[in-house]
Amino acid sequence: MAKKNETSLKSSDTVARKFEDAVEFFKQHGFDLLEPTGTQGRVFLKKNNVSAAIERNADGTAKIFAYPGYLVGGEISKLVNKGYQQVLKTTKTEIGATADHLRALHDFSEELKEALGLPSLYNESLGTVSESYHYDRVNGREAAEKKPRPWEKAKVVAKKRA
Repeated sequence: MAKKNETSLKSSDTVARKFEDAVEFFKQHGFDLLEPTGTQGRVFLKKNNVSAAIERNADGTAKIFAYPGYLVGGEISKLVNKGYQQVLKTTKTEIGATADHLRALHDFSEELKEALGLPSLYNESLGTVSESYHYDRVNGREAAEKKPRPWEKAKVVAKKRA
């Protein structure tokens, strides 16, 4: 039984880390850090060809500025689920995501959450979660002309035979 002065953390409880503590965590865990010139309190992170950016909040904690993405041609890609395959999309290109891409992205995201003191959600811990979902089988569905359904067809009135 817990005493009055003791507190217990549940698995869902998280403690947001200070920006400096998060930066130190990244350095100790093998991340490459880049502080862009002309900006204060913003750091780009890179590990295993995956990158993201964090920035300092007004209260001194760290928050995600650019969400994690696999680097494709020097640009942080966005993971898109097209139903039949996940792809890494940048402003210039789109490539199919391999298991190695997804594993690196998942591992990076988990370490990022741990460093920032963010919760690790169940569905995200099972595997990689896409930023957006685009299923090809529904493209243009709204614009397509719909066929009338049987109950929507005009009723034909039978003429009486004389």
